[in-house]
Amino acid sequence: MYFYLGSPNSQYFDFIEFTVGPDVFNGNTTRVDAFGLKLAMRLHSHDGNDVQVGEDQATFAEDRAVTFQKFQNEVPTEFKHLATATAPYRIMAPGSDAAFRAGGQYQNYLSSYASSVGINETTSNILGCAGTLASQPQKCAALNRHTADLPSSQWETVANFYRAAPANYYAKFWHDHAINRLAYGFPYDDVAGQSSFISHNDPQWLEIAVGW
Repeated sequence: MYFYLGSPNSQYFDFIEFTVGPDVFNGNTTRVDAFGLKLAMRLHSHDGNDVQVGEDQATFAEDRAVTFQKFQNEVPTEFKHLATATAPYRIMAPGSDAAFRAGGQYQNYLSSYASSVGINETTSNILGCAGTLASQPQKCAALNRHTADLPSSQWETVANFYRAAPANYYAKFWHDHAINRLAYGFPYDDVAGQSSFISHNDPQWLEIAVGW
């Protein structure tokens, strides 16, 4: 479901992903491609279950320009340009950015780290969980979160996430500013239950908050 501000073809837009079965709702907010608008969703079910995901209240309360500046302030040099390349419309995900692809300034940003733990893959495929990593969600998540150098039993320990560079600091930013720190910052961010995915039977209603 897409949300546009001002007009149906506005450059200010974003979306949520969901499916609705005979008696179940499955859905999430996502930052896998980019940040366009502040979004949050709340699912309430007939059994009283009530859950919220998306950007946190502090992020909704601040001006859009503040969010863009905060991103630049909180991420390392390699990621800062993501907030300016298509501003003021979007903060692009690094997997969508030419600087992290072959021939780009940061083409080796994650590939060298991957090689150090025996994984031969490009930076863009690591960020996008593509190539050989498309079928290896745990490895891809560990590379993005900089836990791949630890014993595999510690890859999904949240306290170990983003403890050192190189890592997907774009994803880290959205976790840092999300309800319960749950966000979809890269395709396999659901590993260890860290994504903004929600699912429940017998749904009653869904609310979406859209912020500037």
